[in-house]
Amino acid sequence: MMDALLSFTMLATTVRMAVPYACAAMGGVVGERSGVVNIALEGILLLSGFAAVAAHVASGSAVVGLLVGLGAGAAVGLIHGVLTLVVRIDAIVAGVALNLAAAGGTRVLLRALFDSSSNSPKVEGFALEALRGGGMRALARACLEPPTLLTVAAAVGLPWLLAQTRFGLRLRASGEAPRVAAGAGIPATRVRLAALALGGALAGLGGVGMAFDQHQFQAGMSGGRGFLALAAVILSGWRPAAAVGLSLGFAALDALQIVLQGSPWAPAGVLSSLPF
Repeated sequence: MMDALLSFTMLATTVRMAVPYACAAMGGVVGERSGVVNIALEGILLLSGFAAVAAHVASGSAVVGLLVGLGAGAAVGLIHGVLTLVVRIDAIVAGVALNLAAAGGTRVLLRALFDSSSNSPKVEGFALEALRGGGMRALARACLEPPTLLTVAAAVGLPWLLAQTRFGLRLRASGEAPRVAAGAGIPATRVRLAALALGGALAGLGGVGMAFDQHQFQAGMSGGRGFLALAAVILSGWRPAAAVGLSLGFAALDALQIVLQGSPWAPAGVLSSLPF
């Protein structure tokens, strides 16, 4: 068991699993800072992953798929913002509706576009041919995948954005006291909508990484990661660095249940429940 825990395969799997967790958690932190609880993270992971794969299949370009996935995530985040801030629907109700729409809608779209309700055709993703293989090569490949690099950049840049920029100051003011912010001349609603779109794009990056890691979209492939990311947001106290750290912990447990699959001493049900 210790060999499995300390192996390069375990590390590589943890890095791969960390992308959807960390990105969804950062998106959730931005939503909370805007004053809107975003429980639609699960739906954003699904819709952005599907959009990225569909665009990749249509264009043959992983870069196009990445951009479309980010755009899909931002669009869902913006829709969530409009429903809660403009239409005045309760944020929990709106988030549940978006999750249900994503779960069912992606299956409908799979059937419509690819004649399957379970999975899409295979896509290449960001093929790093020189790093194919196991061990150190797998770890290097996981670390150098564009979604991973963008996740690291977001984890470094988001705390600075929230704490050191004019937009971050306006966002925190608008989220904590929107009427006071509006009285000070800040367009609070627009700032909050922009923040939710940004949070959606961050979560969308996680969906892209998740789908490209599997080289296809599978129905329901988020598997509760959006809800675990929301737990990381709450436990972190809305601090992006702490949320990313907790996401790494969830990713390590997720990786552990993958690496230890087939172990005779660990029941499959126990392993699959480790992240939860």
